[in-house]
Amino acid sequence: MNDNLSPRRERSGHDLVPFRWRPIGDKVLLTSAFGDWTFVSPDELAAIRRGEIAPELRGRLSERRFIASEVDFERVRARLTHKKRFLNYGPNLHVMVVTLRCNETCVYCHSSRASMETEGVDMQPAVAEKTVDLILQSTSPRVTIEFQGGEPLANFPVIQHVIEYAKQRNERIGKELEFALVSNLGMMTEQKLDYLVANRVQICTSVDGPQPLHDKQRVLAGGSAFREASRWIAEINRRYVAAGLDPVLYHVEALLTVTRTALDHPREIVDTYRELGCRAIFLRPLDPFGFAKKKATAAAIEYERRRYLDFYGQALEYILELNRKGEQMLERYAAIFLTKILTDDDPNFLDIRSPCGAGIGQLAYNYDGRVFTCDEGRMLSHAGDDLFAIGDVRTSRHREIVTHETVRALLAASNLDAQPDCVNCAYNPYCGVCPVHNYATQGSIHGRMRESHLCAVHKGIQDKLFERLANGDAEELEILRRWTTVRERAEFVHCPT
Repeated sequence: MNDNLSPRRERSGHDLVPFRWRPIGDKVLLTSAFGDWTFVSPDELAAIRRGEIAPELRGRLSERRFIASEVDFERVRARLTHKKRFLNYGPNLHVMVVTLRCNETCVYCHSSRASMETEGVDMQPAVAEKTVDLILQSTSPRVTIEFQGGEPLANFPVIQHVIEYAKQRNERIGKELEFALVSNLGMMTEQKLDYLVANRVQICTSVDGPQPLHDKQRVLAGGSAFREASRWIAEINRRYVAAGLDPVLYHVEALLTVTRTALDHPREIVDTYRELGCRAIFLRPLDPFGFAKKKATAAAIEYERRRYLDFYGQALEYILELNRKGEQMLERYAAIFLTKILTDDDPNFLDIRSPCGAGIGQLAYNYDGRVFTCDEGRMLSHAGDDLFAIGDVRTSRHREIVTHETVRALLAASNLDAQPDCVNCAYNPYCGVCPVHNYATQGSIHGRMRESHLCAVHKGIQDKLFERLANGDAEELEILRRWTTVRERAEFVHCPT
């Protein structure tokens, strides 16, 4: 029995829409191409395959839009159009790598950072302006410029120049403009923070767990990376409150990279985030880029994804336990998938959508002006592989970049309805693949999903979520639904005057 494939995906003679199925505990999950889902028993699935559907089962299938003759297909078309509306826009996330220099040494550094003394790896103002000019050519009505590194605060003057130049240029162009900063906070100062808060820059950092774990993995010469990050997280959150912003919505976001050492500490890691005032935690596994791909490093920090899923399950259980006690905290992977599963919306997380966002939802701009399909493609370039380089800010036009043959190839490779395994997977309506990850791990942008670590993670997380949807009590189901709530952080949007 193939746990992903409905043996007969046609409607047969019993008026069902085509469906896919997957065992979940003692139940069977059915999903339609429209994203609808329901649970049946193994005996009921056998009856469906025989074309013998009892009235009670037919009623449940009808309620979940599995009876073809009763489906309002115009409404279905509108739902799918809404969910896939990101295809109408163009790149909305623009990653600017303003420097490769970094003050910390992370054991898994995905960006192949350079030392603080390295010369020639800072973006120059002229290149920054050309980058902004290209970004504002995007057809997306809203664009986010995200400053990355290295440690972007090491080139703070260019960050300031970009913000001022982009706002000035956008007065004529008229887009909704946002700025974000991904920083380890080790080079933050009161003066820099004054500027970032005044210019409504969203700030995100990395926290790998309690201080011993964080400082082991993210080494700050002459100090504690954890203490620097934690004190600035507290100060930034204090500034938001002082500005009258809702602390539930406005707070520093932090990302976790799960290494082998982290696997034994799910509750301690969640507690660290609680103590820092973080209301969301993103339990990300290792990515195969930068230093993490080196054999010696991987031997020390890599792990079987089965162990990661055990870790994820324990952390998820603890987060739900905290929610039952009245604490508001969510896990970001779960929130992304649950939004797709429980609502008629899609959070447009670029790595988990079909097709993926490479080139059409995201572009990455290196410090030297080269343009890449995505940040992962840029990371591979620093390891010596320029396959995902698609232009240069000094010579390329937006249309040339987004119609580049590499972008077209990635679109085809990340269309789940064209993936041999994904086309038959029950999680097809909610999932996504990363062709650059496939290339880095398997040598092909198409990859082989049944051998993919990332596919194992996505399936495993969705298995755990559907188990809870199948067996959770009313309180837990309400918590999971609450995680799908999206609130606009309007105070961070710059609109032309």
